[in-house]
Formats: sequence, C-alpha cells, structure tokens
Amino acid sequence: MQQVIDATFDGKVLLPEHPLKIKPNTRVRLTIETSDKPSKKKRSFLQTAKSLKIDGPSDWSENFEEYMYDKDKS
Repeated sequence: MQQVIDATFDGKVLLPEHPLKIKPNTRVRLTIETSDKPSKKKRSFLQTAKSLKIDGPSDWSENFEEYMYDKDKS
C-alpha cells in the first residue's frame, strides 16, 4: 500500500498532519521530499476548543461566573 502524507519535522520526529491508515508497529519505508507549503494551517480558538471535546453543562457560557465563583454550581 502506498500513501502520500504531509508531515512536519519537529527536530526529533515526523508529525503527520492527519492520522495514518496503518496499524501501530507496522514497518514502513520513507522517502523524504521537502515542501514549500506552510507546515500547519492556523486554527481559530473555536476550532481548538471544539477539538478538546470538553464535557460540561450546556449553560457554561451564560453562567460562567456562577460556575467559577459559586461553589454550589461547581
């Protein structure tokens, strides 16, 4: 199987931009070709917050002060 992936080298390891379609511990052969494309797309705060998948009350944004300072709600 052959896949073309985009990755960023952080000085120690290659970090793929998307999950690979291979099982863990599978041996692979890499051919490195540098790219002029930006290494990472900028993400908005909202995209980052959504990706965290934090579970909590549905009224957090409306009543955040009560959750932060009122011990009865937390």
